[in-house]
Amino acid sequence: MRLLNTPLAIEPGRFAAIAATARVTPRVAVIGSRVDADVAQVGPRPPYAMVTGIAVIQVQGTLLSRTGTPAPCLIAGADIVTGYDGIRASLSFALVDPAVRAIVLDIDSPGGEIAGLLDLANAIYAARRRKPLLAVCNECALSAAYCIASACEQVTVPRTGGTGGVGVLFAHVDFSKALTDAGIAVTLITSGERKADGSEYRPLAREAYRRIKADIDAVGKMLTATVARNRGLSNAQVRNMDGGTYLGAASVRAGLADAVMPPDEALLALRQELEKPSLGTVRKVAPARPPSERRRSWGQLAYCAELKAALW
Repeated sequence: MRLLNTPLAIEPGRFAAIAATARVTPRVAVIGSRVDADVAQVGPRPPYAMVTGIAVIQVQGTLLSRTGTPAPCLIAGADIVTGYDGIRASLSFALVDPAVRAIVLDIDSPGGEIAGLLDLANAIYAARRRKPLLAVCNECALSAAYCIASACEQVTVPRTGGTGGVGVLFAHVDFSKALTDAGIAVTLITSGERKADGSEYRPLAREAYRRIKADIDAVGKMLTATVARNRGLSNAQVRNMDGGTYLGAASVRAGLADAVMPPDEALLALRQELEKPSLGTVRKVAPARPPSERRRSWGQLAYCAELKAALW
């Protein structure tokens, strides 16, 4: 199982519900560090929706290091999974696509694997110097998903959306008693005393726990430092959140988001910013005005239909 006995950045309450996703065995693909290597894997057609010059890249469901396809989202049983390799390939394609004026990550995910996460966050952080990058939380961006969101220039969250959960989880599963009850004996033969640390075929020894905990703490520090850099916060500010999650406006107060607004309004605000002259980076997204103060032309209504098609 991909989600067991490995470091994760995922919302703990959802771990049990999505553990079955780990039974999916994705095809292996190696994504290069160069943009041209990523683009070559994508092929001639972009794997993202286009809305008036804005590339919308989906980041949905459980996040895995690799799925072996340039399309970020896949259906895996009853769940949706997204590969970091697919996000990276889509991002690279959007960066070199002359039709793309800005990039939006449409995020609705409780998180996933640590493997490959920090490298992807660094790639997104570097990419925002080239084109405006906005993370639109389409309800939740937690743990690994929030790390990805934080790497964008700005983060928007709806009133009922969640952010945060910055921390690392390691789920050790001990099948030894179940195997014994079933009359199955597993003998682990290793060339080193620590080789089988964390094996699901025997109880977790105290010393093995200490070693694994040290690794989890080390990865947690790297994750904290990455989010702190991305959001312009101190390491202490992120660390003191203790892996907590924040709802809507509380995300803004904690420094994890920049505005509270629904996804379609966030994209509309970005489009309006793109129409302004001398756009260097994305300006602060202002909260949407009440419907009574908005004037909707036929063009705007058609654009809203485009947004809904891209986001839902």
